[in-house]
Amino acid sequence: MKTNLLDLSLNDLGHWFEARGVRSYRAGQVFKWMYRKQTDAFCAMSDLSKEVRELLDASFSVNRLELVTTVKSRDGSIRYLFQLSDGHTIESVLMPETDHSTVCISTQVGCAQGCAFCLTGAGGFVRNLTAGEIISQVRDIQRDAGDMPRLSNIVFMGMGEPLANYEAVVQSIGILTDASHGLGFSSRKVTLSTVGLVPKMLQLGQDVVVNLAVSLNAADNETRNRLMPINRVFPLERLMAACKEYALPNRRRITFEYILMEGINDGVSDAFRLVRLLHGIRAKVNLIPFNEHEGSSFRRPSEDAILKFQSILMEKGLTAIIRNSRGQDIGAACGQLRADRNLGLDRRGTSGQGSAEPGSVV
Repeated sequence: MKTNLLDLSLNDLGHWFEARGVRSYRAGQVFKWMYRKQTDAFCAMSDLSKEVRELLDASFSVNRLELVTTVKSRDGSIRYLFQLSDGHTIESVLMPETDHSTVCISTQVGCAQGCAFCLTGAGGFVRNLTAGEIISQVRDIQRDAGDMPRLSNIVFMGMGEPLANYEAVVQSIGILTDASHGLGFSSRKVTLSTVGLVPKMLQLGQDVVVNLAVSLNAADNETRNRLMPINRVFPLERLMAACKEYALPNRRRITFEYILMEGINDGVSDAFRLVRLLHGIRAKVNLIPFNEHEGSSFRRPSEDAILKFQSILMEKGLTAIIRNSRGQDIGAACGQLRADRNLGLDRRGTSGQGSAEPGSVV
């Protein structure tokens, strides 16, 4: 079986060429064809010799994900269901704005984190995606976008915990942001969301430059333990210490995602705890009112409670933005994705929680 060339880094392919007596710079030419020109066939790579093209064709293929179906939201968002080569499925979401579009991509089939408010992890963890499967979501949707506003933003907020699939995610970010040979996205327009895997967070800051978003959702350990099992491993004290240590580029801030749930974490005392928790961190807060759905015991707070929570944060000097998730009517917000083959059905009120939207990635 041929290897998917999208799974290889530029250096990997360069070394492969050198081992066969071909100059390593040919790897850059191949990458430009795959990523800049969206070419899948080696025979079309006209600046390579026939011998090199035949050599590639004997060992590699350039694979597309199998598009099972799409469904479009009332707000213009498009939810994609892709099938992988082993039959498993993942989902991605394209979210258009006036002058640009954002794509929300997955990094795992399922999720092992078990957050209480999230449907993605309800079915458990199946496997990690390869770097090629991660990149393909962007590459394929970019080709499919047609008349949509230019795709400029990427959020790693789909199915799975990105830092639990660290090597593949970092490799994919390298190719997505490579302006010479990859897809050429600006690192300022790439955001990775994590539940807070502290050692990998710190490593990420050293290995690549991206925007970091931390799924926080509570300002005390007792509440966060109930909502997010990861907090029992990396409690808030360790998480906040890592955020202060994180290698944050100049003029950037860490985004803290805070899903507001009535009677759980939406009170005045919760807001003041959050202010104290984030003291000393270059931070902004995305407040995400919970989207009620059948089977969940969580409830959306009143508008007065949401606005009061926001006003306390802002009065204390924090940037706090209320985010209403995109694609809610089709279950396309982060935390809602679960590789459902019935995408064409009316999903209103049947799915969970999310925060992926273009406004959070600037």
